[in-house]
Amino acid sequence: MQIGFANSGFVPAPETVLRRGGAWRWRDLRVRYGVLRHPVRGVWLIDTGIGPQALSAPGRGFALRAYAAALRYRLCETQAPHAVLDRMGLRPRDVAGVIVTHFHADHVARLAEFPMARIVAHGPTLARIRAAHDLVNQRHGVFPDLIPQGLEARLTCVTTLPRVALPFGLGEGADLFGDGSCVVVELPGHAAGHFGIAFAEAGLLYACDAAWLREGLAEAQAPGLPLRLVLEDRTAAARSAALAAGWQAAGGQVMLCHDPEPTAFDLPEAGLP
Repeated sequence: MQIGFANSGFVPAPETVLRRGGAWRWRDLRVRYGVLRHPVRGVWLIDTGIGPQALSAPGRGFALRAYAAALRYRLCETQAPHAVLDRMGLRPRDVAGVIVTHFHADHVARLAEFPMARIVAHGPTLARIRAAHDLVNQRHGVFPDLIPQGLEARLTCVTTLPRVALPFGLGEGADLFGDGSCVVVELPGHAAGHFGIAFAEAGLLYACDAAWLREGLAEAQAPGLPLRLVLEDRTAAARSAALAAGWQAAGGQVMLCHDPEPTAFDLPEAGLP
C-alpha cells in the first residue's frame, strides 16, 4: 500500500500555545490529510484538510467567518485533494472512501467534494453533532454546515470493524481493510471520536491531533492556554499523547497533522510515486 500526506494549508500559531514551556515564537503549522492507494480497495483519503468551504465560500455563517478570521489559514491549492488526485490521473469520483479522524473544520472542510465516497468515522460522534445545539458544536470547532447531509447513508462506523492487535503497546485497533495494513487507533481527548491510523508494516502511527508538535512528545508536554481549554477531555488527551510517545520510543515513527517539520511520508508536488 502506498501512503502519502499532502498539506492543504498553513495556520500560524505561537509555540507557547502549542505546548507548555514552548518558546515565544510563531510556527507555521501544516494542515495535513492522507492519500492511500490500496492494491485491492483503491484510493482513500484520511480527512480532507482545510478548504475554501470553511474560509471564503459565500453563505458562510457568522461562526465560520469568525473561525477563519481568528485562525488566519493560508490555503495550498497545489496540495488540495483535487490537485493531488489530478497529478495521479484521478478525479474525486475515483476516491473509494474518506476516513474521517474527527469532525473539526480543518479535517472535513472539503468532504462535500466527494459525494460518492464511502465514509469511515465514529458514528456516535456524528449522531451527537447532529443533535447538538450550534453553540455546543462551535465551542468544539465543529461546524455542521461542513458535514454533508445524508452522510450517514455512506457511513461505516469504526466501532463495527473487526479488531486486531497492534505493536508498540497500542493494544487493539479496528482493521479498516481486513488485512491489517491500515488500523484505526482510538486516541480520545482532543475531540469526540478522535482517532489515528497505524500502518504497522511501515512502522508509522498517524496520531493526527493527539499533539501539535512532535518535538516534546516524549516529555508529554500538554498544550498551553487557550488550546488546553478546548480539549474534549484533558486527561484522555494526555493518555493519547503518551500512547503516541510510546510508539515513538519503541522505534516507530509518529506523524501529526499539524507538525511543521517535513517527514518522509509528506508528498512532493508530483503526488504519489
